[in-house]
Amino acid sequence: MKFRTVRRHFRESFKTLGRNGWMTFASVSAVTVTLLLVGVFVSIMLNLNKVAEDLEKDVEMKVYVELAADEAATRALEDQIRETPGVAEVVYSTRNDELDKMVKDFGEDLKLYEQSNPLREAFYVKATEPQQTAKVAKAIDEYPNTYEVVYGQGKVEKLFSFLNLGRNVGLVLILALLFTAMFLIANTIRITIVARKTEIGIMKLVGATNSFVRIPFVLEGIWLGILGAIIPMIAITWGYIEFYDYAEPRLRGEMIQILGPLPFLYIVNGLVLFMGIFIGAWGSFMSVRKFLKV
Repeated sequence: MKFRTVRRHFRESFKTLGRNGWMTFASVSAVTVTLLLVGVFVSIMLNLNKVAEDLEKDVEMKVYVELAADEAATRALEDQIRETPGVAEVVYSTRNDELDKMVKDFGEDLKLYEQSNPLREAFYVKATEPQQTAKVAKAIDEYPNTYEVVYGQGKVEKLFSFLNLGRNVGLVLILALLFTAMFLIANTIRITIVARKTEIGIMKLVGATNSFVRIPFVLEGIWLGILGAIIPMIAITWGYIEFYDYAEPRLRGEMIQILGPLPFLYIVNGLVLFMGIFIGAWGSFMSVRKFLKV
């Protein structure tokens, strides 16, 4: 394709946007509202996924050691635990460490037990994959000198099931919203093309090829997508920074955190811009196709 033809297509696409002011405004408005909804929903889902990952990573097993186990037996048990498939981290806790934790949680009165500490030594164990916690716990429970393995049996399985359900529901909702966005924007663009079907018919009658007719419309769709993505990108950037500045100090030190503005905003805004361009181009391409048969 000659450079002069390409320049003509770009020029015509810009001129058409100006000539059809109200239709351009309607299309851009539809794109803006839809992409804003998609961007906000994606932002929420990405942060919920981050919270889910934090909760999963916080899941750990507590392995109590038999009181009769001496130091050599305890170290042998530690070696066995470390060599267990699926184990990522093992932290040893003495009886005094366990008492200090209880004092911290329940008060100074427990220091009465300091001279005759009845607590057991323990290992705090994390699995490589949090979903494998139950399987790893079952394996460790079979080792000699293991008194008990505690990991919130029943509750942990329900937590993982709930988090997986949340992820799946969120993915379905995002896909449904994307499909709705594509349908809405394609139909809005289709209205602008229907209003110009006579123009398309004349161009075809005088010998214009399908590509010659289609390219300006596809370019228009791209410009509409870009224009429609600008406000959502600005709104999401401003809104998320404000939300982060409010929430981050309040969550500092907690086991769950939200995603930092960077590179999060680059990812979301890049997705919004790509969607605007893709949906605009796709909507124009599909809508103009039926009018090319003259």
